[in-house]
Amino acid sequence: MREEKVIVRVFDKEKDRHGAMAVEEMCEVGPSGKMSLFTHLCDPVSRVCHSPAFHMLVAETAGPEKQIVGLIRGCIKTATCGKKPFRCPAKHQTPIYTKLAYILGLRVSPSHRRLGIGLKLVKEMEEWFREKGAEYAYMATDKDNEASVKLFTGRCGYSKFRTPSILVHPVFAHRLSFPRRVTIRRLSIADAETIYRRRFATTEFFPRDINTVLSNRLSIGTFIAVFSNPRSKPDEWINAEEFLKNPPESWAVLSVWNSKEVFSMEVRGASRLRRALARASRVADRALQWLQIPSIPDLFHPFGLYFLYGLGGEGPRAVELVRALCARAHNLARDGGCGVVATEVAACEPLRGGIPHWRRLSCAEDLWCVKRLAEDYSDGSVGDWTKSSPPPSIFVDPREF
Repeated sequence: MREEKVIVRVFDKEKDRHGAMAVEEMCEVGPSGKMSLFTHLCDPVSRVCHSPAFHMLVAETAGPEKQIVGLIRGCIKTATCGKKPFRCPAKHQTPIYTKLAYILGLRVSPSHRRLGIGLKLVKEMEEWFREKGAEYAYMATDKDNEASVKLFTGRCGYSKFRTPSILVHPVFAHRLSFPRRVTIRRLSIADAETIYRRRFATTEFFPRDINTVLSNRLSIGTFIAVFSNPRSKPDEWINAEEFLKNPPESWAVLSVWNSKEVFSMEVRGASRLRRALARASRVADRALQWLQIPSIPDLFHPFGLYFLYGLGGEGPRAVELVRALCARAHNLARDGGCGVVATEVAACEPLRGGIPHWRRLSCAEDLWCVKRLAEDYSDGSVGDWTKSSPPPSIFVDPREF
């Protein structure tokens, strides 16, 4: 192992942009093999700049010919880590919040790996987390990324915490339909916030600043689906408060985030045969859209995605309504020029059956690791979150995907 002095410092947007993006584009973000997935960022800080507090560090070689060989991003928010027990006198269950830090996009240049640069970047970022009062830090990685798992769980003191699934569906040339008996309505930001706070605020990882998320320029909209009532008029919606006073037996909701404006992705290493077959499927789909051929989009050049978040619902037929909402999101992505739509849900998510996806594009087990940073907590009922059992649902913040 060669010795080379590396300095970790704060990212300078003016002079470090190109060096940081070069490191990013050299690094795979999925399982390695004959085909690999790479990310192209619109801007190095674009993945975290929408969070309440964010920070970015770079690792740079010393000497006359300085070179950026590593980078790390971090952000901090207040999110739900549990809920008060049913004996709480409040009308609704009360969420327990914690100040939560997230590590996103740890990258080290392939030519400078196994030199301790990743460890140094993580330690420096954790110091910033502590200075800002974060109580926990967590990160996500592919469970098959042995180097990343070993670094965080072996050397940095993180524990394996949750194993959600990333579900990805291609965007076809044809539009997807859903049953006529399903009515889908776009909600105002105020109505969307009301429903999320009233029904999902106790969901693990729910962001306290959900209003900021919903009003962000990248949030395309929130949609609610119900089964049509032939006795009612379609314009009878008043507001979310009235809806929640007497909700239908089954309903579902989700929001759509425009990740295409932040980053694009590209599959590299595909054979000419795979590319030719994918191209043929697209040609047939465009020419014969009424046949609804499940074509493969052009994933071999940079493509964008829409991310589905805030997925939830209630009732015995909520899964059907989720399926209809996913079809609506697919059509939005088609009109927006995206290659795929994606979402991330808990391993035991009850509504998972309503989310269409292709196994070959999806990740059955993403790995989230967590670390306790603070010794004392603002709320004594929090306990040690790292030892809690996995809940049936989680809220995946689109700012951190």
